Amino acid sequence: MSSNPFNPFKAAVDWQTKTLEAMSEAADTSQVADERLELMESVEVGQTPSEVVYEENKLELLHYDAEAAGIEVDEEDKESVPILIVYALINRPYILDLQEERSVVRRLLEAGHDVYLIDWNEPSRLDQHLTLDDYVNRYMDNCVDVVRERSGQDAVNILGYCMGGTMSVMYSALHREKVNTLGLMAAGLCFDQTGGVLEEWGSDEYYDPQDVVDTFGNVPAEMLDIGFALMDPVDNYVSKYIRLFENLENEAFVENFGRMEKWLGDGIDVAGDTYVQFLEDVYQDNKLYNNELELDGKHVDLENLDMPVLQLMGKYDHLIPPAASKPFTDVIPSEDTETIEFSTGHIGLSVSSSTHEELWPEVAEWYSERSGEEVDIEVESPGEGDVEETAEEAVEDVADDVDATDEAAAVEETGTEEAADVETVDGIGPTYADRLRGAGIETVAELEARDAAEIAEIAETSESRAQDWLDQL
Repeated sequence: MSSNPFNPFKAAVDWQTKTLEAMSEAADTSQVADERLELMESVEVGQTPSEVVYEENKLELLHYDAEAAGIEVDEEDKESVPILIVYALINRPYILDLQEERSVVRRLLEAGHDVYLIDWNEPSRLDQHLTLDDYVNRYMDNCVDVVRERSGQDAVNILGYCMGGTMSVMYSALHREKVNTLGLMAAGLCFDQTGGVLEEWGSDEYYDPQDVVDTFGNVPAEMLDIGFALMDPVDNYVSKYIRLFENLENEAFVENFGRMEKWLGDGIDVAGDTYVQFLEDVYQDNKLYNNELELDGKHVDLENLDMPVLQLMGKYDHLIPPAASKPFTDVIPSEDTETIEFSTGHIGLSVSSSTHEELWPEVAEWYSERSGEEVDIEVESPGEGDVEETAEEAVEDVADDVDATDEAAAVEETGTEEAADVETVDGIGPTYADRLRGAGIETVAELEARDAAEIAEIAETSESRAQDWLDQL
């Protein structure tokens, strides 16, 4: 006779045993809860040494110090064209330098790049009327000029992240001559039913951003944080805390969790007018992608984007889905474009271990391969004493060097405009000047006598850039 496989008394005893074991484990875990809470609160972020080399209103321009960070790079492996990182106006930029082994800044320094980063910091109520024109054409442009001056380069490399990537596109289209390459990281660029939940929530059918600004002035960080969390409420309010409890005895896990929580809870307000402009023009009307965007009357002409462009996208990014970035490559004239869609999410692009093992070395190499041609402006005194220079003095010095309008006015006063060297034109550095001189174009007058197409062919640049030079004369 076969025995009955189901024994109700054994099942009850097993259930009771497992319950007691789980309660015992929970009790043991709870004993370290206070200690782990202190550990989470004590974690540090953004530890790569840097100095503030420029300040304007709230923003700070950081320059990272590889040597102070203990990063040794052979002299011949150091890149001369610096990378300027442009972060979003939402949250803090130290997500790109969260911890040593998950720091985009360090990966670029280790590859020999000279790295700068714009930290916008939090706008006050007095800043609520700042517009995208202020951020792009004033703040970003001043930072780029400082980096150009300090590095002695005609043009710099840019890496824009999220909203910072969108703003970097605007900047590059408006200041083509100052951008060597353009890297875009999870940048929202095309919103034609391609932007996922955020585009749906931000639709003008349901939402008027002006209502928020009329109520608060600036857009509160807390409102934005809750909105982002509600895009995945189960994970953000339940699952991740279960994972924390299950790993409470794992010190490294708790430290990493603490760093991310610190960043998530460290949001900043967004200037009201900029928020409205960004939502209406970029999201609701898709003006950037359609090449219709203007900043203070200046057309953000995508036809100027002929520099090398790299797009980095997270395959599982629910904030900026790849479909909101990828089509952009098709509407710009650059013949050197590359897209990398990596198996991670929006934040994972900057902090996941796999991106630091595989993606960022490739990105660093991409910049290196395209940074060898624009190395030649001679800066008279870029030495150590420059770091003591005040921000205002730095801007004035840069303006003196690059403002062709002022120089043109000066030579006109002395009656020598005809003989002014072509290098006095904004955007013409030694490399372009040598090519022009090689074709017999040595003065401004000789430059003015040629048309844009001819100048572009001689200088080996785009016709739009050549026309920009002519427009200054």
